[in-house]
Amino acid sequence: MFYYLEGIVALIEKELAVIDCGGVGYACRTSQNTCASIQKGKMTRLYTYMSIRENACDLYGFAEQEELNLFKLLLGVSGVGPKAALAILSIAPPSQLALCIITGDAKFLTQAPGIGKKIAQRICLELKDKLAKEQETLQSGGGLVMVTPIQDSAVNAVSEAVSALMVLGYSQTEAMKAMEGLEADPNLTAEELIRACLKKLAAQ
Repeated sequence: MFYYLEGIVALIEKELAVIDCGGVGYACRTSQNTCASIQKGKMTRLYTYMSIRENACDLYGFAEQEELNLFKLLLGVSGVGPKAALAILSIAPPSQLALCIITGDAKFLTQAPGIGKKIAQRICLELKDKLAKEQETLQSGGGLVMVTPIQDSAVNAVSEAVSALMVLGYSQTEAMKAMEGLEADPNLTAEELIRACLKKLAAQ
């Protein structure tokens, strides 16, 4: 229904931001990361997701599209509802969470309130499987292949960074294009590659 809301931040509470758009205050459920990135009285834009259930209609908003994309992916995992997804998104930036999922670091996800070991492992497993299927589809369709030579020490970092970018909603083609010029540096970690790519993608 809404792609984004743009207006003045009228109120910030725990996991809630009220955006005044032309005199109408929209209550957006959100993460602590988004709450920390906006300021009361300042203009902001939140990318939104509408959840309509039998007895409730809730609006969720995020300062970054990557955070919204990861929120929607988390909702697709069996047993993960909006409350659990927000709890996970509140413990770290989307880039770090995506990398944890790709590397299977379920322990890190258990730092979120209400997220136990089993659900954390399920998140890593289901999202990695979903990503693997997407990559297989792209490769069978003649997906983009990296042509710049990569040193062995950088292969894992590049692979993890591309996979994490795909978790954040980017296509393999977009991720690989953003990686151009970065992939040959063996000193860059996967997290550094992700941050650098996100800056390039945001500037486009």
